[in-house]
Amino acid sequence: MRKHYGFDEYFLDIKLLTSKISGDFDAIIAIARGGLTLGHMLGEYYDIREVYAINTIGYDDTQKRSEIELFNIPKIKDAKNVLIVDDIVDSGETLKLVLEHLSRLYPECSFKSVALFYKPTAVIEPDWYAQTTEEWIDFFWSVDLEK
Repeated sequence: MRKHYGFDEYFLDIKLLTSKISGDFDAIIAIARGGLTLGHMLGEYYDIREVYAINTIGYDDTQKRSEIELFNIPKIKDAKNVLIVDDIVDSGETLKLVLEHLSRLYPECSFKSVALFYKPTAVIEPDWYAQTTEEWIDFFWSVDLEK
């Protein structure tokens, strides 16, 4: 099953997430591409200027790859508390890989995670999320420009 996720629902979910997220963060790392929209808006909301992207490729369209490609690792400056942001924690393998890699590179940092969607079958649960799902999500930023 597939679910269309439109801007209006996204806007309500981001407001929900800002009421759930607790703690002070020095930096945000958005998992590109899906986490970029949320990462940008949370950076604005929390007035965090240290907003970075980390790239992963785990899918070719809707086909899961056998390995996740991880690249464009940010160089974090003086941050101690970092928020990792993604659109969905599907299998959880991407978030797990990103957290493990960044924790090895920056052992002095504390990392928390947030996602719009979380699938309970994932190998890792984000610290905060707006919705649980079992469906494939068609995000407005991926499909609405095609119409």
